[in-house]
Amino acid sequence: MHPISDPNQLQEIAREIRLDIVEMLYRAGSGHVGGSLSATDVLVALFFSHMHLMPGNACYPDRDYFVLSKGHAAPVLYAILARLGYFPREELMTLRQFGSNLQGHPDSKCTPGVEVPTGSLGQGLSVANGLALALKLDKKAQRVYALLGDGEIQEGQIWEAAMTAAHYGLDNLTAILDRNRLQIDGRTREVMSVEPLAAKWQAFGWHTVEVDGHAIPEVLAALKACGEVKGRPGMIIAHTTKGKGVSIFEDQVKFHGVTPTTEEYQQAVKELQSMSR
Repeated sequence: MHPISDPNQLQEIAREIRLDIVEMLYRAGSGHVGGSLSATDVLVALFFSHMHLMPGNACYPDRDYFVLSKGHAAPVLYAILARLGYFPREELMTLRQFGSNLQGHPDSKCTPGVEVPTGSLGQGLSVANGLALALKLDKKAQRVYALLGDGEIQEGQIWEAAMTAAHYGLDNLTAILDRNRLQIDGRTREVMSVEPLAAKWQAFGWHTVEVDGHAIPEVLAALKACGEVKGRPGMIIAHTTKGKGVSIFEDQVKFHGVTPTTEEYQQAVKELQSMSR
């Protein structure tokens, strides 16, 4: 895929992806809007400007790999995969329906472009380690990327995986943390503080960068920097806003796993459409 380097073009794609997320969740009547919207800019930068992929061919043998460790944010991944041509965009509107290929959490047996079934929080980074180690053993040049949630890193398995990645020098692995500071039960600092984040990942042997997760040029620079580091995995701590792009959703714990009412949906669409260039 020819990478898109223009941040304005990537921002426009992110706006359109957010519209898809809001519509598919409204139609489904269930799902996770807040964490899908917070991760949109990071994932648009990753998929459309940085990863080595082939649109229309989810099984391209030389592709980079992506693991959505925070599997409840499946809507943003589905919207991106549809835009890459892995399945028709119309399928997005079947989210969470019986018989749909787009279930509430990603399923690699159903959805083209989904590498790993995820949803049990804390496990995705371990799987990403396995993929990265296998690529190294096979002397492949491909890279592995994983998106984590900041509530998710309260799981002990994350830190076992962090230690493992550093031990094996998995410099073909970049993890991204969607640091929106909210989880299902409230603010992370109140449920179980995860600070000091950067110092923790550095202490575990990771090359660590902090960015504004909604500033696409910063995200792209961090992805490039992590890709150039030798002998260590990379961690990008992306500071984001839950529900980003829709004022009534932003930084509201309610919208972790609640979908919009008709009135909220209409306001969200109006706001997102008004952002068009």
